[in-house]
Amino acid sequence: MNVRVAVQPETERRFDRNAEDPRSEDFHDHLFALEEEGELVVQRVPEPFIEVMTKYGRTKKIPLDQTWHHKSCGQCGHIPGYSTSIIWIVRKLGYDYLDPTDQTSCTAWNYYASATSNAPAQAAVAHRNFAAAYETGYYPLIHCGTSYGHYKETREEIMHHAELRKQVREVMGKLGKPLVIPEEIVHYSEYIHAARNMIAERQVFDFSDIGVCIHPACHYYKLVEEDAIYDEDIYGGQRTATVTGVVTALGAEVRDYSTFFDCCGFGFRHILVSRDFTRSFATLRKIEVMKEEADPDVVISHDTGCVTTLDKSQYATGVAHGANVGVPVMSDSQFSALAMGAHPYRICQLHWHSTEYRPLLEKMGIDHEKAWAEFQQDLEDLKSGKKDYLTWEDIEN
Repeated sequence: MNVRVAVQPETERRFDRNAEDPRSEDFHDHLFALEEEGELVVQRVPEPFIEVMTKYGRTKKIPLDQTWHHKSCGQCGHIPGYSTSIIWIVRKLGYDYLDPTDQTSCTAWNYYASATSNAPAQAAVAHRNFAAAYETGYYPLIHCGTSYGHYKETREEIMHHAELRKQVREVMGKLGKPLVIPEEIVHYSEYIHAARNMIAERQVFDFSDIGVCIHPACHYYKLVEEDAIYDEDIYGGQRTATVTGVVTALGAEVRDYSTFFDCCGFGFRHILVSRDFTRSFATLRKIEVMKEEADPDVVISHDTGCVTTLDKSQYATGVAHGANVGVPVMSDSQFSALAMGAHPYRICQLHWHSTEYRPLLEKMGIDHEKAWAEFQQDLEDLKSGKKDYLTWEDIEN
C-alpha cells in the first residue's frame, strides 16, 4: 500500500479482534429474531454484494446493484458535485440505481444540534425512508455520514426498546407503511470502497504523483463504531479503511499527519453556536497541520460537513488571517470520478468549492480550461432556450 507515514498519532488505539468484547456481538441475530416475532421487517441486501470486514471482525454486505440513493441535504445544497459523482460512478460501473423523489431529510441535524425533537419522531423519519426504499425493491445507500450515523443509532434504539418500536409502528401504520430496517445500513463511501478495484480498472488519469491527506468522518466511524469498515491491509486494521482504500487503489500517495483522528471542526453544535471555533479548529488543527507535516496536493473526506468545513474555512478564516492554508478539498466520490474521466464541472462541479483547485487538476492531467469553456457553453444553451435541461447523455458526451 502506498502510504507515507509522517507522524504516528499518540492517540491511536489498538484492538484485539480475538478478545471478548460485547461490541463484537452480531446485531443481525437480534434483528432477525425480531422479524421472526413479527416486530419488524428486515430488508435483505440484494445480490451482487461484496463482503467486507468491520471493526471487530464481523462481515458486512455492500450491495452493488439496485441501490436507492438517500441523498444528503448538505451535499445537494452546498456541494452538488458530491452527489452527482456518486451516481455517475454507479452508472459507469453499469449497475442499476434509483434516484428517489419521495425521500425526506433524515432530520439528524435537529437531533444532534438542537435536541428539540424526540425519539419516536426521529425514528419514524428514518423508518419512513427505509419503508419508501423497501416498497421500490431498491436498497438504501446513504450519502450523508450524519444520516448514516443517526440511522445506526436509531437501529440500536429500535432493536432494544419495545415501547419505541410500538410507537414507531403506530406512526408507520398511519402512513400505511411497515416498520422496516435494512439488513445493513450502508454508507456510499463503503460502496466506493467495495468497488475500488472496479473503479481503478476504469481509471484514465495517472494519480501516482498526487499526495493525499485523508480526513475520516466522525459520524462514519465514531458513531456505532463497530459497523465501520476496517481492513488488515490498511493501517494494519487500526484505522477505518474507507477513503484510504480507494485513494491507494487509484495509485495516489496517502500522507499521514498527527491530527488524523481529530474532528474537522464542524461538530454540529459548534457550527451553529460557535462558528468561529469551527473555522479556527478546521484551519489550525487540520489544514495547517496537514500542510506543515505532509504538504498534500489534496484533502479527501467522505462526509458533507467535513468537505464543506475543511474547504470553506480556508477561505473564511485562513486567508483572512494569513494562515498556512490553500489545499483543495473534495470527497472520495469526486476524486474517484475525476480519475475515471468525469467532467470537473458538469459532474464534479468543482466551481462550488472555495479553495483553489485548478493546479491540482493540472497535476492530474485534466484540461480545466477546455472543461470550463464546455461548461460555459452549457450555460449559454440553457439561458438561450436551446436546451431546457442537461441530460446524462449531454453530460457524458
